[in-house]
Amino acid sequence: MTMKYQTYEEEALSTVIGNLAKDMSLNLSDSSKTSFRMMKQFNASFIRLRERDGQLTIGERIDREKICKHTIQCLIAFDVVSVSNEQFKLIHIEVEVKDINDHAPEFPRKESTLEISENAALGTRIPLDVAMDEDVGSNYIQSYQVSVNSHFTIDVLSRADGIKYAELVLMKELDRETHASYVLELVATDGGNPTRSSSTKINVKVKDFNDNSPVFDRNSFSVDILEDAPVGFLLVDFNAVDPDEGLNGEVVYGFGKQVPSEIRQRFSVDRKSGRLTLESPIDFESKKTYEFDIQASDLGPNPSSSICKVVVHVQDVNDNAPEITITPMTSVTAGIAYITEAAAKESFVALVSIADKDSGANGDIHCTLYGHNHFKLQQAYEDSFMIVTTSPLDREKIAEYNLTVVAEDLGSPPFRTSKQYTIRLSDENDNAPVFSKPVFEVSLMENNALGAYITTVVARDLDQGQNSKISYKLSDTYIIGSPVSTFVSLDPATGSLYALRSFNFEVLKQLQLHIQASDGGSPQLQGSAIINLKIVDQNDNAPSITQPALINNSAEVLLPKDAPSGYVITQVHARDADEAVNAELSFRISEEVASAFSINRATGEIYLNHELSYEVYENLRITVMVSDNGRPSLTTAFTINFIMAGSLPSDRNVFRHKIDEETQEGDHSIIVIVVLAGSCALLLLAIIIIATTCNKGKVDNRGHSHSGKEDRVQAKGNHSDPLISIHSDIVFDIHPYSNKTAFSGLIQRGSDISCSSEDGTCGSGGNPCELGDKSLGVKSE
Repeated sequence: MTMKYQTYEEEALSTVIGNLAKDMSLNLSDSSKTSFRMMKQFNASFIRLRERDGQLTIGERIDREKICKHTIQCLIAFDVVSVSNEQFKLIHIEVEVKDINDHAPEFPRKESTLEISENAALGTRIPLDVAMDEDVGSNYIQSYQVSVNSHFTIDVLSRADGIKYAELVLMKELDRETHASYVLELVATDGGNPTRSSSTKINVKVKDFNDNSPVFDRNSFSVDILEDAPVGFLLVDFNAVDPDEGLNGEVVYGFGKQVPSEIRQRFSVDRKSGRLTLESPIDFESKKTYEFDIQASDLGPNPSSSICKVVVHVQDVNDNAPEITITPMTSVTAGIAYITEAAAKESFVALVSIADKDSGANGDIHCTLYGHNHFKLQQAYEDSFMIVTTSPLDREKIAEYNLTVVAEDLGSPPFRTSKQYTIRLSDENDNAPVFSKPVFEVSLMENNALGAYITTVVARDLDQGQNSKISYKLSDTYIIGSPVSTFVSLDPATGSLYALRSFNFEVLKQLQLHIQASDGGSPQLQGSAIINLKIVDQNDNAPSITQPALINNSAEVLLPKDAPSGYVITQVHARDADEAVNAELSFRISEEVASAFSINRATGEIYLNHELSYEVYENLRITVMVSDNGRPSLTTAFTINFIMAGSLPSDRNVFRHKIDEETQEGDHSIIVIVVLAGSCALLLLAIIIIATTCNKGKVDNRGHSHSGKEDRVQAKGNHSDPLISIHSDIVFDIHPYSNKTAFSGLIQRGSDISCSSEDGTCGSGGNPCELGDKSLGVKSE
């Protein structure tokens, strides 16, 4: 949008020029938050802008002649941005400075002298000094007047550049003898109100005539010259002829007397040849037209001269590259412009102004923006463009843009100018903290120390500065009726989690903690995660016996007097409050007891290994030890006191199963036990056979008959002992029993067999050995 205003030069400071809000019919309510901002430009100091309503006033004395010289239209142009509800609108302001008649015409000389031959022809023209007036338009020189006389008048003409000048015209023939000189007053008057004028005195001397004056072959020349023409370039080769003879006919050339020094420095004319050449470089952008007079004079005693008018038109060449000026919308630091990443599409970023001093196609410019398609150029007016956004921006994806503005004119060859422009996005809090994963699985060994470190959770925020500064906190939840903050603490700065209690796996196996990460932006954004804190079991609970019932760490168990070998006496049941291997239990009998009993390590069943004799009925007890598989292992021991009474119940299975196929098939220790048990069974069979043989030999030698007991013993010794068959595939431990008197000779290894004979020898000598009922530990009838 372009707003145009007018003011006069030399107006007083603070003079109101216009009001943008009023002229644009803007509603300046409190809710609109509209303000105006002037973009810095070289001539912006002349005008002041009131930001709240856009009132324009005079800010500095304006001298039109100083800033615009002879330009007809004098404009002060600048740009204003209207900011309303975060929306930016560019307004181009043009203030036309009107001329006032503050300068009077001035002649270069107060007095001048002209010589004119008395035989000058009527109508002869003599150029006069040109008056200058810095005003323009109607305030510029409008007329010349000469004092009243009978011989001369003036003719007012205009040069190609608009300058008005007067020529003295001879209206009546002169006679030097009658009147040798004339004094004239030339007055120049402008068109102001009131008018201003100045005058110069002209002394006209009448010279004795030289019959003929030099005559140019043409009265005027119009010459075109390229601005890059070299020094010495020939513009015109003048030729003037004087029919007189001798010095009166010899012609010399020079500039007219009124030609200013600027022309004399720019051009030169050869005095003898009349060749007009370029004396110094010319510039189309500085001056486009030169108009001056070349005078041809003879060398007679009363030389006469003639004038030829020359107009030199400077032609433009493409010798100026385009100029680029970038004015950012926001502040610039170290050459970098900052805009917010929250800028909407089509947001105004910077103003690009281009200019080329050349004209025509040489001054026509094509402007292009390179760097990224998130920005584009949009024409504002004439040779001004706006850099605007084409899409929403995201600092976390692209934080900085390096753009290049390229301006190229249409000359041949073309000139190109490029200018770098860096845009850096300022951060907005548009990213919430994000944890590396939504759920963290963490373990903590029970019985931990107070303040024990658990873990550290870390969240990342892609924003910058305060927007990425993260603090952590626990969500307000309850665990078994108590606030979570009484169980653990969370460092708000580091995200480190610490235990406030010593946890007991048997009471609480897992805690679910909700963690919230908040950034420091405004408004604040949050992210969340869950920590599943698993309490890891320690082997801190020993097994507890649930069956049989214990009193003072002992239990009484009934054992029928006639219980056979393999009889299941009872089963020990236990439990462990721990879990996994810490709760896996195994059963054993203390090694201090005799081998009358065995226990299944896995099930806790207690078996009778063989029938018991009457001698061991009293004080029959064992110590059972129950251990878990933790490290270190915890063990509970208790005593079982056997009470011998009653007979076998008829409604229960009193024997063991052959092989507990549910035990560990791959346990190498069980295999070893089975092998040893089998070996023991074979050894026991051998002992029974040897004992039977020795007993028969003794009967034969002594001649005694023991048909009763011995037969029964022999029968018992020869039958298939269930203990032997069971030991062939035993899967439980066999432990000795403490009553050594009753069972001292039941099971021995190898050559350690204890027996008695008449000569006190045993075994390998081939003599029969005596093995009594008592030593066998078999019940006698």
